[in-house]
Order: sequence, then C-alpha cells, then structure tokens
Amino acid sequence: MSAVAQSSDGASEEGNLKLVNRLSESRSPYVREHMDNPVAWQMWNLESLALAKKSNRLLFVSIGYSACHWCHVMERESFSNPLIASLLNKHFIPLKLDREERPDVDRIYMNYVQAINGSGGWPLNVFLTPDLEPLFGGTYFPGPDSTTPGVGRTSFEGILKKMQEVWTTQQTRCRQSAGEITQQLKAFAQEGTLAPRQRGGVQEDGDEPDALELDLLEEAYEHFEHRFDNQFSGFGRAPKFPTPVNLRFLLRLGAQLKQKVEVSAFEKPMGIPEIRDIVGEEECKKAGSMAIRTLEAMAKGGIKDQIGEGFARYSVTRDWSLPHFEKMLYDNAQLLPTYLDAYLLSPSPLLLETVHDLATYLTSPPLHSTAGGFFSAEDADSPSTADDSEKREGAFYVWTLKELQSVIGNDRDADVLARYYGVRENGNVAPEHDAHDELINQNVLFISQRASIIAKELGMSKSQVQSIIKEGRVRLRTHREKTRPRPVLDDKIVTAWNGLAIGGLARSAAVLESLNEATDEDKSRAKRYREAAEKAATFIKKELYDEMDGLLWRVYREGRGDTPAFADDYAFLISGLIDLYEATFDDKYLAFADRLQQSQISLFYDSLHSGFFSTTADAPDLILRLKDGMDSAEPSANGVAALNLYRLSSLLNDPEFNGIRYSAYAKGTLEAFSAEMIQHPYLFAGMLESVVANNVGIRSVVISGSHEKLEQQINQIRTRPSGLTETVARIGGSSKSSWLKDRNELVANIDETKAAVSFCEAGTCKAELIF
Repeated sequence: MSAVAQSSDGASEEGNLKLVNRLSESRSPYVREHMDNPVAWQMWNLESLALAKKSNRLLFVSIGYSACHWCHVMERESFSNPLIASLLNKHFIPLKLDREERPDVDRIYMNYVQAINGSGGWPLNVFLTPDLEPLFGGTYFPGPDSTTPGVGRTSFEGILKKMQEVWTTQQTRCRQSAGEITQQLKAFAQEGTLAPRQRGGVQEDGDEPDALELDLLEEAYEHFEHRFDNQFSGFGRAPKFPTPVNLRFLLRLGAQLKQKVEVSAFEKPMGIPEIRDIVGEEECKKAGSMAIRTLEAMAKGGIKDQIGEGFARYSVTRDWSLPHFEKMLYDNAQLLPTYLDAYLLSPSPLLLETVHDLATYLTSPPLHSTAGGFFSAEDADSPSTADDSEKREGAFYVWTLKELQSVIGNDRDADVLARYYGVRENGNVAPEHDAHDELINQNVLFISQRASIIAKELGMSKSQVQSIIKEGRVRLRTHREKTRPRPVLDDKIVTAWNGLAIGGLARSAAVLESLNEATDEDKSRAKRYREAAEKAATFIKKELYDEMDGLLWRVYREGRGDTPAFADDYAFLISGLIDLYEATFDDKYLAFADRLQQSQISLFYDSLHSGFFSTTADAPDLILRLKDGMDSAEPSANGVAALNLYRLSSLLNDPEFNGIRYSAYAKGTLEAFSAEMIQHPYLFAGMLESVVANNVGIRSVVISGSHEKLEQQINQIRTRPSGLTETVARIGGSSKSSWLKDRNELVANIDETKAAVSFCEAGTCKAELIF
C-alpha cells in the first residue's frame, strides 16, 4: 500500500492516521452537500480538534453556507477534484463548517481574514495550528481548472503545497507567528469595549465612561448623508447591501417631523423636541427621504423578485438591477418592519404592496415550515430545467426575450412586458458581471419604465398597460413554477432569525389591522401573519427551549441541533416576543421574553466590563470570546439586547435580576461600547435607539378596561411611525394579563375594569384619559 490510499468515499491513510469523510453525520444542508466529496472532511468537534493535536497536522477549515454562490464554485472546482482532495487528506485535517450553525467560529476567523486581507466573505478558508491559532486564510481560491477571471490570484493547489511545506520545515516559526496573530486578535477584540470596571452599569472605581449624548444621532446622520447615492439611492457604490438596521435609524429620524405635525395630548411624545433640535428639522426630513428613496429603488430593482416575493441578498450593481440571487430569511425578516415604517412615514401603494410581499414570502412555502418555524435561505444557483444536471446562478429568475415572448404569446403584450421589466434581445447583464458566462442573453427583471410612459409610447391607456403587466406577471410566474426547478432550500430553523421574523410579522399584523383604510382582505392577511408569528414562537418554545433551565438552542433540523444558542439568538427572540406581546396583549409572550432575558444575562453578560459576549464562558473550542457591538447584515446582539432591556424595564417597572435593575444592565451595555460609539456612531445605528432611551427615558402606555374609544387609541398608537420611546401594555378587556399583574406592581394597582389610558414611568402611573 502506498503512503496515501484514496477511496471513492473520501477515505485516506497516512501511517496510522485514517480519515474518512464524516459529513453524513451532520444535519446541516450546507455541510451535507460535501459528504460525497473525495476530501475526507471532518466535523468541527472536540474529536477532530484532538485529532489535529495528536497528528500534529494543520487544520484546514472551510466555512460557508447553503445559499453561498462562491461556496458552490469552490466545491465544484476544488473539493470535487482528486488532486486537491489528495493534498488535503494527506497533509491536513480538513474541516467543513456551516457558518449559520457556528457563527462564533466564523466570526473569529473572519476577523482574522479581514485584518490581513482588508476584506472578507464566503467561503471562508483558514489554516489553523493544532491550537486553533490562524496561520493563513482567505476566501475563494481558484481550483486547478478554474475559468474565473482573476489575474495574479494564487491557485488553491499552490497554497496547499506551500502551507504543507512551511509547516513541515518551519513549524516553530509558524507556531510563534500564529500565537502573535492570536494575541493581536485578542487585543483588537477588547479595544474600545473595556469600559471602567462596572457592575450592571454601576461604576466601581469612580471613573466615568464617555458620555453617550443625543448628538451621536447627528454624527451618524452626517455619515449616511455623505455616502448617499443621489442618482440611484442607497449608500456608497457597488455592491450595495440593504442593511435594514441603518435604514430604520434614518426612518426614525424622519418620524420626528411627522410626530411634530400629528402630536396630540394623548401621544405626549418624549425626546422628540430634543432630537429635532440637535439633528435639525431639514436633516430629519432628508434622513427619512434617503431611506424611503432607497427602499423604493430596491422594490423596483432586480434585487426584488419581481414576479414572486422576497429580496435577494444584495445588488452587484449600483442601480440595484443585478442581484446575487440567494434569498436569506434574516434579510427579508428585517426588511418587513423597515418597509412598514417607511409606509407609515410616507404612505404609498408601492411601499404597502412590498410590506405584503415580504410578509407573504415569510408565511408561504418554501420558507414557512408547516411545523411552525421559518427556514433559513434559498440558494442562488439552480438548474435551468428539470433535465439539466448543471446549476447556474440565477437560473430560476432570469429570462431571454424569446422565452418571455413565447410565454406571453402576444406581440403587443410581450412588448409591454419587455419595456416594463427592461428585457433586451441580448440580455441586460453586463459581461463584467458575469464571471462564468452563466447570464449570456439573459435578463434580470426590474421595473425599467413607468406604466404611464409605456402607454404614451405605444398609444395605449395607462389602465390597459397596467392590466397587461398584471396578467403577464401571473403568466410568467406560472410558467416559472411549472418548468423550472426551484433553488435548493436550506431548511434549518435558526432561533435568532426566527426571532426577527416573529417580530416583523407581529408588528406588521398589528399595524395592518389598525389602518383606517384597511380592507377586509388586509385584515385577513394580517391575521395570517400574526398566526404565523404565534405558531413560530410556540414551535421554538417547544423544540428549542429547555423549560427547566431556561436555555435556548441554536438550530432545529430533523430534531434539535447540538449547538447551544448564542447571545444573538436570545436577543432577537426576546425582541420578537416583545413585539408579539404588543400585537396580541397575551402576556405569555412577555413572560417567555422575561425568562429568556434572565438567562441571557446569566450566560453572556460581562460582569467586569458590561455588555454581552457572543458566547458562554465555557466554550471549549474557541480561542476568543467576542462581543458583538457593530451592526452588519444583522443588527448587533448588544444593540438589540440593550433595547430589549429598556423595553422590559418599561413594561415590568424596571425589575431587578441578581440585584441589578434591567435599566442598569441596558446602560452598562451601552457604556461598554462608548469609546467606539463616540468615534464611529454610524457603525452602531442599532444601538442609537437605546441612546435615546437612556437620555430621555422610556414610558409604558397601559390600556385598561373595554371601550370603543380605547380601540381607537390602540390603533392610533400602532399606526404611528416608530421613533417614540414607549411601550404598550393592556390589562382587562380582551387581554391575557394575569402574569403581567403579578410581575408589575404598578400595573396591578390599575383598575382593569375601568376604561382608561395610563402613563407609567419612573415608578408611577397616571391615568390621563378615562372613558
């Protein structure tokens, strides 16, 4: 037998070491995609990490996710290649990891790759010493037969050979270098988050942290105003990401002016004059305008599935016309309340239609699980037809002009559709954006011309054109569903992202039912959205929550996964449950949120420097314990946690846990990031709402009893644009409030039989409206 024996299932031998592809043991769709590779992939677990130490081999860790296009490219080019597999199996311990299951591992090594390369992405490929310290890393590396453009890019084969050589000949130097890098990563992770010693926001050494004042909102606004693309909307140049957390910050600024016009004695806004005075009325107006223009451009662009529902991950082009086609739950779940806020600030049919579009996408197959949760993502790649064996990026979504004409069947109608959706004979995707020649002569549908302009050009009425577009959309969708295989679904149910969806659906349902102009159809759809949110919350509590110890788990697929939940799982779910309580006034959701909040504090709160770590203290397979403060595609766990604590503080009369009040934990979380926030407030847009709450307070509006006018007041509260620092509770009437009255002494003292609106803040309640 030779030194390395390679079998068809990916087994290999070298001396006494035998590796076999172990990925069939995983339940992750992404990981399982690689179980037939000739690479002898191992799972990320203590057994594999111990094997690296015992064999003294470098770990090659490849991290990706199911909907990642370039992950699929590298799998085809390299991980299916016998030569690459032989090198990996002979000299390394190769590990395949789903970043959505283990975001903690991904975040550590992504920080490293971004530090050394200036950018990151997926697949994330890193070489680690047996002590898990990074030695070298990058993203996509071209395989032996790659046709991907990239002059000067080092081949993956060359990298593997070089890494094996330096580890064999210069191991001491490698270990020393990796150790130094790790120390730098630890120092970088701590920089700016080591506030003076405090316990729950209470200083213990007399030093005061940097003050977080409302002028941070002005500085953050100025950053976004400077980067706004006046021609195509959005921020910066290509590629463009929606980043809903930033858009919602701008919408909240815009809401300050609307409240100035619509304020009544009942609404009693808090903090609004201060914000308007500090940021400026014109600036608040422009903030709202930038967000709305961006959301409208996205809704008309190729990033939106124009004949289906939902949004793709991001736009490759500056004008939003060409997406990377994967659809992620966390993007669509965040965009739903963002479009809702935009509609409440500036009502338009396009924005309302997009709210329904997003809610429908979340609550329909394939994303909505019949069991109750929401699945994670749809892939970017798929076969063009059921008979194709090859997958192409965007194949499910793109059209040739000839195909569109054939489906529509009428020259005039096809011409209308082609003009409306920007369809051209030679395709509308520029060659420089088509690295693998997959989109030649293909068209991404986006709204290219208004119906009124098309009508004028073709001598038709606007209503005729609109009718043709409506009927044509149905025909195209029907044809697509019948003839094209849908992209692969990543059917993991992730706790954090389900929390985002629960919150977005709950609030959308409450608002849509409360609008004066709501039709019976609107109310019927809203009911479906709310029921989906409640069903998801019930599913998570049943399948991903341990009632005895108050602990959550991260992932469900074919049963509960093995990974305990992270800080963001707790934060996002708590936020969604508070939204669900305010939409239903069923306090079982508030009780669940309160219990989870206590668990999050126990597991993740830094009692020395405040703020929440992403992981627990006892994780055995991590070299760093990070704190998530800056927003990215998802809001930061600390930003959401701080606001949760302020909201629960308001709803529950600022309860204590471990002798510290919720509001003190919230303040401590803000102060943990004070140095960085003061330098770059725009990176913490999600935390700025808590800065407002910290400066101007947060109150609870308590509705009691039953009366027709009470329902009108509830509708009025729900249909205001977000931006006020208040929460809403209800006792008596149709509410379920026995737990809340037991938990909150202030609420318990309100007569639930008397129809009234009370305002509770700073330990007192005052009834200002009595019916």
